[in-house]
Amino acid sequence: MKLSVPGRATATAVTAAATLLVGGSIAGAAPAPDPAVAAAPDIPVANVKAHLTQLQSIATANGGNRAHGRAGYEASLDYVKAKLDAAGFTTTIQQFTSSGRTGYNLIADWPGGDTNQVVMSGSHLDSVTAGPGINDNGSGSAAVLETALAVSRANYQPTKHLRFAWWGAEELGLVGSRYYVNNLSSTNRAKISGYLNFDMIGSPNPGYFVYDDDPAIEKTFKDYYAGLGVATEIETEGDGRSDHAPFKNAGVPVGGLFSGADYVKTAAQAAKWGGTSGQAFDRCYHSSCDTTSNINDTALNRNSDAIAYAVWALSS
Repeated sequence: MKLSVPGRATATAVTAAATLLVGGSIAGAAPAPDPAVAAAPDIPVANVKAHLTQLQSIATANGGNRAHGRAGYEASLDYVKAKLDAAGFTTTIQQFTSSGRTGYNLIADWPGGDTNQVVMSGSHLDSVTAGPGINDNGSGSAAVLETALAVSRANYQPTKHLRFAWWGAEELGLVGSRYYVNNLSSTNRAKISGYLNFDMIGSPNPGYFVYDDDPAIEKTFKDYYAGLGVATEIETEGDGRSDHAPFKNAGVPVGGLFSGADYVKTAAQAAKWGGTSGQAFDRCYHSSCDTTSNINDTALNRNSDAIAYAVWALSS
């Protein structure tokens, strides 16, 4: 997640591959999944953590971070792209420039489904320069990757078209996602039924926060957590500070999940969710200690399963 008041970075430049389709209106979707629809698979948290281990190794080998314009970011993108290519996705790299360095977005389309109705899930892949960024935002990136791989393993054939994205230069001011949205035609922008954003979903002292931007998407996540008997709260800490913002500003329905950053957990929240009151949700936010040790497995597991639940429910 980017800092609260970033300089508004500018993105110029070149798109390195053609067709970024896009997809219609979740507002018209059924508020709850049809029980006849195929159930979403359980996302193995061990698989998600294995991706985090790889991202940690990449950071360690590349100056301790995976930041925009650095070797660690490019190696992270190569890792994710290789997994998606092997699983049968059509991948596209979109190139832009920010702060004098080249950045990259990675877009992955699952073949099939109505390309006039696109359900899109994304996360930012870059870290800050101070650390490896395993919770922020290896956690969202790994969970979105594993959900995409679960789509492939299931050979899922949804009614709507599925697209997944990993954004560059979020930490510099949502640069990659803004570049993507700004370079969509109005027709393609209108084809996006919904954009789901996942930024920091494994915080070590976690909360369970749901974006309240689109009612149908919000209800989908709340239904999932109600089924677990886990209370949720409306997400306010990261409002406008992550990659859903450019989509929302362009009129696309958005939603997502968040487990907290540098806000402090209250006594009421600790009573509801466990953890430690009076302490930040993530004490290692934007720090060198945001490593694989900085992850709460329960939060990571629940949120990863919630992503799959929403992808299946909203695309059926």
